[in-house]
Amino acid sequence: MCEFFVKADPIQYEQRSRTVRMHGVLTSIRLENMAWDILAEMAVEEGCTTNAIISTFHDEILAYRGEVPNFASFLRVTCMRFLWRKTLAMPQARAEAPPAESVAVSHPGASGAGPRSAAPTVVAITTGPRAASS
Repeated sequence: MCEFFVKADPIQYEQRSRTVRMHGVLTSIRLENMAWDILAEMAVEEGCTTNAIISTFHDEILAYRGEVPNFASFLRVTCMRFLWRKTLAMPQARAEAPPAESVAVSHPGASGAGPRSAAPTVVAITTGPRAASS
């Protein structure tokens, strides 16, 4: 089990600071790259920018709790809860989706030499009407 986590690309857990404007005030937020990627995915699903969804989260937690003692931690937990919710929704989505076939795709440089090589990733390719319309 640990091997899956240990082999994560260090870029994913490298932290980045970004400046976000909330109510006209610039605020610096430091999060891991993976958290920034998940926030960007959430923003796309909501049809807004990453900064806009962060500002919305801040407004909503402030209205609900009255204070935000550690907003960066709140954002990390929000990302985990987003992924958890997506995982819980997967069986329903699979039941509604047309059949898919699995194809092994190799990562560039995955020759098996050195610690950074990666095993092939299995990607689900959807066939049928949905694939044709995208």
